[in-house]
Amino acid sequence: MTYFLSDAHLGSRVINDPQAHIERLVGLLKQMANDADKIYLLGDIFDFWYEYLFERHQWRRKDGTWLLPRSKRQFTSLISALHDLTQTGVEVHFFIGNHDIWTFGDLERNTGITVHRHPESLIIEGKKVFLAHGDGIVPSDYFQSLPKVWQKKIRRFMRLRAFFHNPVPQFLFRLLPPMIGDAFGYEWARRSRLKEIQKPCPYKGENKEELVLYAKEQEAMAVKGRTCHHDYYIFGHRHILLNLPMSNAEQQATSSVIILGDFFQQFTYAQMTNTKLTLLT
Repeated sequence: MTYFLSDAHLGSRVINDPQAHIERLVGLLKQMANDADKIYLLGDIFDFWYEYLFERHQWRRKDGTWLLPRSKRQFTSLISALHDLTQTGVEVHFFIGNHDIWTFGDLERNTGITVHRHPESLIIEGKKVFLAHGDGIVPSDYFQSLPKVWQKKIRRFMRLRAFFHNPVPQFLFRLLPPMIGDAFGYEWARRSRLKEIQKPCPYKGENKEELVLYAKEQEAMAVKGRTCHHDYYIFGHRHILLNLPMSNAEQQATSSVIILGDFFQQFTYAQMTNTKLTLLT
């Protein structure tokens, strides 16, 4: 059995009871442990996560109890649950999102999970699956089809994304005292959540949704032999729930675009068994 989950945004300052929210996800992970072989966490599991240089030697585990750095202490039960999963043989794969880019080894080393920094094409339950968080993924001709005002906004986002992924500012931010870094990061994330709540962006439709258009472009390229066919394209990021089949008559093959919703408002995730994928709440 394989599970997929994204966009929990744990620790968000707009959630009324952040600790209860964390425990809700921990409870689901423990439930998954009963039959899971693999669990894929597709980004933005944390609303903000940064591993500071001042804290890198402060992770401890004594007598089965985790003693975490102060900035990570709220996630003690989650770290323990992830560690227990990998220790019992469950593969846990963590794809960085746009809110938890900044893991530099501490999370991976202390829990045993596998961190992915780029999209992956994998065989899962006998199916070819493309996995990514979804931020920054657009079809090649996407910008030309948009009004100039939207082109400007998206290019601004892409420049900001490139800055966040740049190792130089990443290193400089790691030098900050965690209290200062977290104050800035969580406030930035809080404003993003509030903006989303006030002005939600629902499903745009098959011919406008960027991740759907990207998947369609990839399948068109597969017909020409320039890439490979995928049975599933699974994303997070958009906070919408989608299971969209796409037929490809030329290849006589069918793909599906899956967007996982979120785990802070909708509490959705996906389960795959015997090649069949099901969205669950």
